[in-house]
Amino acid sequence: EAFGDRSLSQGLSVLVGLALCVTMLGLGCAVELGQLGQQLRRPMGLLLALLGQFVAMPLLAFLLALIFALDEVAAVAVLLCGCCPGGNLSNLMSVLVDGDMNLSIIMTASSTLLALFLMPLCLWIYSRHWINTALVRLLPLGAVSLTLGSTLLPIGLGVLIRYRHPRAADLLVKISLWSLLVTLVILFILTGTMLGPDLMAHIPASVYAIAVLMPLAGYALGYGLATVFKMPPHCRRTVSLETGCQNVQLCTAILKLTFPPELIGSMYMFPLLYALFQSAEAGLFVLIYKMYGRDSYKQDTLGEEEDTDISYKKLKEEEVADTSYGTVTTAECNSVQMEPTQTAL
Repeated sequence: EAFGDRSLSQGLSVLVGLALCVTMLGLGCAVELGQLGQQLRRPMGLLLALLGQFVAMPLLAFLLALIFALDEVAAVAVLLCGCCPGGNLSNLMSVLVDGDMNLSIIMTASSTLLALFLMPLCLWIYSRHWINTALVRLLPLGAVSLTLGSTLLPIGLGVLIRYRHPRAADLLVKISLWSLLVTLVILFILTGTMLGPDLMAHIPASVYAIAVLMPLAGYALGYGLATVFKMPPHCRRTVSLETGCQNVQLCTAILKLTFPPELIGSMYMFPLLYALFQSAEAGLFVLIYKMYGRDSYKQDTLGEEEDTDISYKKLKEEEVADTSYGTVTTAECNSVQMEPTQTAL
């Protein structure tokens, strides 16, 4: 009953819509046209985004829904989150693990654009198991596509701002990242406190388990996918984070704006739970890297310079040793004369 309160529902809808617009604007501001063209000529980022976000994650969400025997409402929420494109959280985390930022941004942007066509298709394919239920029959694929299409405007505006005003774009990227964290906290507090503890109590334990396992499995799948493509370690970390981090603002907006509140009920909380656990697990990933992996990264990046220094030192020693015997001079065309001199480098 509280969830169906009209004033509260409208307030949450406005907050979710604004958060989604700011997030998509920040994503557009992070995209540079030159890098985009370069990545399209070598579409590895596009391919990884396609495989990770629209093959691995939807299949993972579907299997988890079957394994935990979810009802149709919980299954739709899990599937919707699994079919979402990558989120901005992965860009921030990629910086913290010394990842490939260009690859991260291109994967996020390309998966967002691909979602316009592939997300409704994935939802239609994987919801067939629950097709006999009322909620799935009413699954608003058209409204999902409309919500996705509405994100193109702030993305395009962000790209334009990056092209004309790079400094303003950098500021907007930082604002969008901070708004991501603040919005998630506000939504969690509003839905968890104002709607009462009954909302949290109505969420099955299996949904909590999926919210924990799904991002963790996504990180592992992404790392394995990058390993199959024989990518360097810093790119593997980037693809791992891109695969496991979903755009929970988009998932929340679709659940809030396209489904009647009396039908979706407490499952509105699933993307917020997913956001909580994906952030915590990504933070743990970053902590482990800072403690154990950063030294190896520094050795890899400095290895070539160290090898050059060692070779140069050896070359100097060899040159000193050779010149101690003398200097070769040529007096005439067919004569060679040795002069015993000592040359110092």
